[in-house]
Amino acid sequence: MSQPPFISLIKKDILIEWRQKHTLYGVLLYVGATVFAVYMMSGQPEAKIWNALFWITQLFVAINSVAKSFLQEHSDRFRYYFTLVKPTTFLLAKMVYSIILLLVMSLISLILFSLLLGMPVSQVGLFVAITAVGSISLSAVFTFLSAIAARANQNSALMAVLGFPLVTPVLMILSNLALKAIAPVYQPGWWTLASVLLTLDFLIILLGVILFPFLWQE
Repeated sequence: MSQPPFISLIKKDILIEWRQKHTLYGVLLYVGATVFAVYMMSGQPEAKIWNALFWITQLFVAINSVAKSFLQEHSDRFRYYFTLVKPTTFLLAKMVYSIILLLVMSLISLILFSLLLGMPVSQVGLFVAITAVGSISLSAVFTFLSAIAARANQNSALMAVLGFPLVTPVLMILSNLALKAIAPVYQPGWWTLASVLLTLDFLIILLGVILFPFLWQE
């Protein structure tokens, strides 16, 4: 029994990544070197600095792993996909693959941070949940930007220009949410921040679903 195209596209990307492992090794090297350098220079930083370092690291992990999801596809391969699946199916499959990939990378980052820089988090479960939501948010943003850049003659500079106003509020919300999980006492208001973040994610995904079919036909 043949699988739906959506599932087949996700499996295809996962198998390619598993065979090549370029992203995995690159991210491991980046995160490991960053965490070790911070540890050697300052030991275990205070909670706010730890939080800032973690999310800056997550940003660059997302750039190195997720942002290449469309840019690595050749234009001839896009034409081939055009004959097989709908553009929205292709985009959503890329987003799901990017979310899975970044969730794994985020877990690795969190483990390395905990081992070398300590874990100044009072509510570990909440922080892990925020990290998971952050992975979904960053994956949605960078997959959307990568799709636009790939269809604009592989223009990576366009992704950087468009990414700044989208990524900045996402990182600010994630950082503030994480600080509430780090605080030793319950901090009210995190549901409001979470609602804003989820709404922003929904709008980005919706915008991608609306715009990508037009980019697909170019």
